[in-house]
Amino acid sequence: MRINIAIDGPSASGKSTVSRELCKRLNYIHLDTGAMYRCVALHAERLNTNINDDNQLIDMLESLAIELTDDGKVLLNGEDVTDAIRTDEISMAASDISTKKIVREALVEMQQEMAKEKGFVMDGRDIGTVVLPDAEVKIYLTASASARAMRRYLENQKRGIESNLITLKNEIVDRDYQDMHRKYSPLRQAEDAILIDSSDMTVTEVVDEVMRIISEKI
Repeated sequence: MRINIAIDGPSASGKSTVSRELCKRLNYIHLDTGAMYRCVALHAERLNTNINDDNQLIDMLESLAIELTDDGKVLLNGEDVTDAIRTDEISMAASDISTKKIVREALVEMQQEMAKEKGFVMDGRDIGTVVLPDAEVKIYLTASASARAMRRYLENQKRGIESNLITLKNEIVDRDYQDMHRKYSPLRQAEDAILIDSSDMTVTEVVDEVMRIISEKI
């Protein structure tokens, strides 16, 4: 029996990492919706799109093609942008552009079409509430702002990106506020989602806990 698994939560809570590990164990496909919004932000930036102009947003979206490969690569119009979309600048730009109704509607439709066949782990901020409200397993993964800032800092170090821990924490707090208070599809825990606070947990511990929840559901 193949099901769909929705993992929501704030920025840098470990959603993508946990989702990838779950996919390895279950032989499922990972749909990283955050990466999709980052692609939109990068594409809009490259085209100098005025994100407050609906006509410009429509034109930008019509020239957009996103592909998420089985090996974790993110392709924007055929170009590998896996690293390019992970900068702090694009992270904040993605948060801005995700508030636009036209953008959200286009990507939600794309995401729902992708997940029709079942066997997907999809992570983001509105998966259990909007994109896949009928997902068989819903997880709300969170962590303290300090823990998330440290994770992002270490991740940036590995990628050779210079960053400041205090600045990262402030950006995460700002991003949380923006995501939770946007007009369309704000970040919130679905009523039937199970909360996991990963502040003091390893990735393996989180994945083990989600696997236990999946086993109970199945």
